Amino acid sequence: MKDWTQPSPDSAAPQVAVLVAHPDDEILWCGGLLLSHPGWSTFVAGLCRGGDPDRAPRFFRVLETLGAQGALSDLDDGPDQAPLPEGVAEAAVLALLPQRQYDLVLTHAPQGEYTRHRRHEELYWATWRLWRRGALRTGALWLFAYEDDEGRRLPMARADAPFRLPLADPVWAAKRDFITGLYNYGDTSWEALATPRVEAFYGFDDPETAAQRFGECP
Repeated sequence: MKDWTQPSPDSAAPQVAVLVAHPDDEILWCGGLLLSHPGWSTFVAGLCRGGDPDRAPRFFRVLETLGAQGALSDLDDGPDQAPLPEGVAEAAVLALLPQRQYDLVLTHAPQGEYTRHRRHEELYWATWRLWRRGALRTGALWLFAYEDDEGRRLPMARADAPFRLPLADPVWAAKRDFITGLYNYGDTSWEALATPRVEAFYGFDDPETAAQRFGECP
C-alpha cells in the first residue's frame, strides 16, 4: 500500500477527502498530514455543527488557511449522543462531497479516537458502507489511529498503527496554532492538550480488507 505520509512524486494533485464528525477533527487527527502535503486537492466534509455560529465560521477559516475546500452538515450533536437513524450519515456524506471518486479518503476508525463519541463511530460505518457498495470510490481508505486507554489519558497514536507521522517542530507549531488560534481553544483546554504530535493511521485498499480488521457493519 502507498504510504501517504511520504512526499509524492506525482505531478497531478491527489484528490483527497477528509470526512470528520466535527469541526476541529480534521486538525486534531490529521492536521499535520494535511500541512505536510500542501499540493493535495483536499475537501473536508463535517457531519455536525454547520449551524454553530462559532465553530462553523472557524472551520471555514481553517480550510482557507489550509488551502482546502469543504462543507458542513448540521446533524444532531446533542450530549446524549442519540443514535442517528439508519442511512442519515450516509446521505449526509453524499450530500456534502462534490464528487464520488478520490485517491485517498481519511476518516475516523470505528472505535473513534477517545472514549467515546458515537458520531465518530457512525461516520466510519457510513463511509465503509458507501465504499463497499460503490457509492464512494477511493484508491485507499485511511483511518485515524488513536486511543486513550478508555479515558484514563489523552489520546495517543495506537501502537498497532502501520502508518505514523512524527511532526517536525514547525508543522507541530502550525497545527497547534490552528487549535489555539483559529479554533480559539485555550492552552489548557482538552483540545490543546490532546492535539497529537505523532499522527497515526490504519490504511486499506479495499472494503473487504477493512472488514477483516474491524468486522462487518453492526
